[in-house]
Amino acid sequence: MATYVLIHGAGDVAWYWHLLDSELRQRGHDIVAMDLPCDDDSAGLSEYTDTVVDAIGGRTDLVVVAQSFGGFTAPLVCDRLPVDLMVMLAAMIPSPGERPEDWWRNTGYESSDKYEDEFAIFYHDVSPDLAAEAMKRGRDQSGTPMEKPWPLNAWPDVRTKVLACRDDRCFPAAFMRRVSRDRLGTTPDEIDGGHCIALSRPKELAERLETYRAEL
Repeated sequence: MATYVLIHGAGDVAWYWHLLDSELRQRGHDIVAMDLPCDDDSAGLSEYTDTVVDAIGGRTDLVVVAQSFGGFTAPLVCDRLPVDLMVMLAAMIPSPGERPEDWWRNTGYESSDKYEDEFAIFYHDVSPDLAAEAMKRGRDQSGTPMEKPWPLNAWPDVRTKVLACRDDRCFPAAFMRRVSRDRLGTTPDEIDGGHCIALSRPKELAERLETYRAEL
């Protein structure tokens, strides 16, 4: 049995993972999913990391999965706790000393403004009912964690998988391939689905995560 630690993205909540949570529990695993302090202007990446570490408690056999902006927090967790595997799922990959607010420019990100609204960017392959619920549960994202440099001097010494979503309109697969190569020297794996794959394809995502865990 593993403990899957699920870290959501900007302005989101732990509910985002509820379908994946169910899939992984059916396979006998423990799940830790927490609400990060996204709407707290006093909270930076250190507080985000504290929130995750506190939620983990004394659990072991950790597999940390980070989606989107959660990619800035996951390596900090891995720097503080023994983690078996980190999965960067359609996630921002930081560089040492980089401020999150600079990540977009530093990676040469091209805006997804060609899509008309939040639904078209994030939830185009999610069922309408789930998408509506997700948008209702969304929170404001404070700019505080974007302001200070990412504190690690190097990537943590933990096995890392980068998983790009082929239908992602926020972080397209071609963009993720380039960023992963430039920053980690690796080619990401790919899976069908959009940016919010834990809502659109939870079973397929669970199966991929279990494949990674079996390789350990």
